[in-house]
Amino acid sequence: MLPRGRPRALGAAALLLLLLLLGFLLFDWRLRGAAALDGDPLAGPRDRNPSDCGPQPPPPPKCELLHVAIVCAGHNSSRHVITLVKSMLFYRKNPLHLHLVTDAVARNILETLFHTWMVPAVRVSFYDADELKPQVSWIPNKHYSGLYGLMKLVLPGTLPAELARVIVLDTDITFASDIAELWALFAHFSDTQAIGLVENQSDWYLGNLWKNHRPWPALGRGFNTGVILLRLDRLRQAGWEQMWRLTARRELLTLPATSLADQDIFNAVIKEHPGLVQPLPCVWNVQLSDHTLAERCYSEASDLKVIHWNSPKKLRVKNKHVKLFRNFYLTFLEYDGNLLRRGLFGCPSQPPSGAEQLQQALAQLNEEDPCFEFRQQQLTVHRVHVTFLPHEPPPSQPHDVTLVAQLSMDRLQMLEALCRHWPGPMSLALYLTDAEAQQFLRFVEASPVLAARQDVAYHVVYREGPLYPVNQLRNVALAQALTPYVFLSDIDFLPAYSLYDYLRASIEQLGLGSRRKAALVVPAFETLHYRFSFPPSKVELLALLDAGALYTFRYHEWPRGHAPTDYARWREAQAPYGVQWVANYEPYVVVPRDCPRYDPRFVGFGWNKVAHIVELDAQEYEFLVLPEAFTIHLPHTPSLDISRFRSSPTYRGCLQALKDEFHQDLSRRYGAAALKYLPALQQPWSPARGS
Repeated sequence: MLPRGRPRALGAAALLLLLLLLGFLLFDWRLRGAAALDGDPLAGPRDRNPSDCGPQPPPPPKCELLHVAIVCAGHNSSRHVITLVKSMLFYRKNPLHLHLVTDAVARNILETLFHTWMVPAVRVSFYDADELKPQVSWIPNKHYSGLYGLMKLVLPGTLPAELARVIVLDTDITFASDIAELWALFAHFSDTQAIGLVENQSDWYLGNLWKNHRPWPALGRGFNTGVILLRLDRLRQAGWEQMWRLTARRELLTLPATSLADQDIFNAVIKEHPGLVQPLPCVWNVQLSDHTLAERCYSEASDLKVIHWNSPKKLRVKNKHVKLFRNFYLTFLEYDGNLLRRGLFGCPSQPPSGAEQLQQALAQLNEEDPCFEFRQQQLTVHRVHVTFLPHEPPPSQPHDVTLVAQLSMDRLQMLEALCRHWPGPMSLALYLTDAEAQQFLRFVEASPVLAARQDVAYHVVYREGPLYPVNQLRNVALAQALTPYVFLSDIDFLPAYSLYDYLRASIEQLGLGSRRKAALVVPAFETLHYRFSFPPSKVELLALLDAGALYTFRYHEWPRGHAPTDYARWREAQAPYGVQWVANYEPYVVVPRDCPRYDPRFVGFGWNKVAHIVELDAQEYEFLVLPEAFTIHLPHTPSLDISRFRSSPTYRGCLQALKDEFHQDLSRRYGAAALKYLPALQQPWSPARGS
């Protein structure tokens, strides 16, 4: 949800801004103090980048649009670029236009993220990296970035012809200053200079790092291409494409490959055409590589502008000051991105898509309304990061099923058991803060069970607002499922070990799809014991049921939610059987992927699944109970929303209001057919209700 500008929210944001600025001042002071104490004899004035001195250029006009180009491919790079963008947005005072060269994976992730982030005065354009591959695929490259590490070479021909200037960044960059200050350095360019770069802060291009080390040609120490200022208009006029291609082909006659991707070719061109380059102050690319000499820069500089994690080890690089740099990076990694949805005062710009309608809807809310929290939460647009971790889509199979569920941080412990029970694909939406998302990442990396599963897609929906947006989470997970069918479950249920194979076989045998519109019901049970032996089959499950170790789901608190499944009939059933919809029915079902979405108005606790089953019935889905299928709910502490539902008459009154509105919408869509649901919608709910 976009900020509404309330004083308390502004005060919190201002305080965070002040703390971060103070933290960075301390960070810079400690770095320079540590370097002075270390007494580096090489860190004298003779090593200072000459462009550190002299008058600073004036900043660009207040509302000038700054253009930034980034090459980004794959799941991991898409995560890293978000930290870079956060640091840019934190300090920026100008509108930004991001030009993102991406593969299909990164585009899907970042397009969704920026659409839901709704940051004012930020435009995003995408360029297909696959279309650019033929232009660089002939170049042998040893760098871990692969072909994508060469694509900055083709930006002058890829970006719009009318675009004259652009800042080009690697994804492992963190800003510590306003990017407008970097843009202002274009003013230092002479009439012939077209490329702005910081000197390489290692001896790599001197060729003395190890025996037989033979780097590409460069001027002195060469230049690092993690931060580049490009005068695109001048490069085009100079015949840049022919220039770099001829240089690369000539050098590859005697060198086997590039070691540092585009950086080697940029340096070889600059060696041949030194008039193209404008050296930039070292503080605009403080390089933390394995053999870095960056201390010569930051021990003398008044402040740092950009930190570059240009080692394959990233945050694990060996550097005596790395802890200070790492803490600064982690500040933005875990920073709440919702706070960056602030506008630029005095800079009119096209609002993000849907922002005006959203603000109008928010303005119509009455903060004195007892249900204000519910109304506000329904209008909240959550940032969404789909496929947060590397994911391999399942091969296309006509009867395949994806398990769909949602969870928050307090249910992470369920994931390993779920992976053991369900060997098929899963699409899971996680409701997390930015900091919790990093804890989740570490949790998965530390788990051999989870780390081995590339067919589980995790989608982070960032937390905002007081109520749990359960159906919005379900819709995110459902929209990202890639198989023809989905099993709509909850995270605190463990399916039978054989359920995945059984469901696929049942879908085929029952002829579902275009020939038959059905929802397959998976009977639900529960145990009240935190430790119990999971039944391997229906026979063992019935034995536990008869022994009182298992119960039909919510038997003690809300039996009507699953009673229509007809458990007595299921005990003896040998074939699927049909059941009719009854008020408050909320089974767990298998349906086609294009089934109706969950109603997002139901936030917090209550009626979120029930409303979806009503929708299925209204669309004439047939409910078929599977005789060998089952899933078992494990005990856990009640959620905050359940506690509020049970203790607050106001909460329950707001839920009833949502039910009334839901029926009004049903009536508009289905006419008289919606009358059958009216008695169910009017039934009062007891505070003892359990699901």
